[in-house]
Amino acid sequence: MFNAEKVKNELIQWIGDYFEKNGQNSCAVVGISGGKDSSVVAALCARALGRERVVGVLMPQGVQQDIDVSRALVAYLDIRSFTVNIGETVGVLFKAIEDSGADMSRQAEINTPARVRMATLYAVAAGLNGRVSNNCNLSETWVGYSTKYGDAAGDFSPLSSLTVTEVKAIGRALDLPEMFVEKVPIDGLCGKTDEENLGFTYALLDNYIRTGQCDGEAVKAEIDRLHVFSAHKRTEMPRFKYQADVD
Repeated sequence: MFNAEKVKNELIQWIGDYFEKNGQNSCAVVGISGGKDSSVVAALCARALGRERVVGVLMPQGVQQDIDVSRALVAYLDIRSFTVNIGETVGVLFKAIEDSGADMSRQAEINTPARVRMATLYAVAAGLNGRVSNNCNLSETWVGYSTKYGDAAGDFSPLSSLTVTEVKAIGRALDLPEMFVEKVPIDGLCGKTDEENLGFTYALLDNYIRTGQCDGEAVKAEIDRLHVFSAHKRTEMPRFKYQADVD
């Protein structure tokens, strides 16, 4: 029932409207991994704004084995790009934390580079009058597979209401080569694919999100657990609301 062509056109219009209201002379700054999400977002921005107003930022952490896919994407879209290797920055930061006597957990080692990448995107955007894209999709957000203030941050979020299956359909509607649409998603931080980290496939998760049906009670329970556990990533930061005294 998903009409990829219709939604593609609506997304292009939505991005155009966002920039009309929030930066008529600004550009879209997109973190490029070469995967489906960044590929689709960059392609949509190029259609909505023109390729000259889209900037891709490649951010390997040291040596990235699949960096050629990211380079191929920016070449295919013919957009301007910068490569900023965050490996040394992350290493210096980790050492400074360790030297302070604070403990570095494995979770911190995984999440911190994502936050360094987002800081990098905003630094690049600041010099270009840019707006940073959030490339997260609904499937990842549903189970909290994102880093708070890392890849979960951004100024505008085209894919946040679309599942992985739907994002792939949009990619094909944009005539993106299959190498970008079907690239196996790897977070580039812990060496595992997304589905290996999650313990179930995106196809299964997407079906559950859209239909409420799930093959296997154990998997359903795990998805529900992750959804509840990650609720803090999807809600506004709790804040104290001061009520001024009125005489």
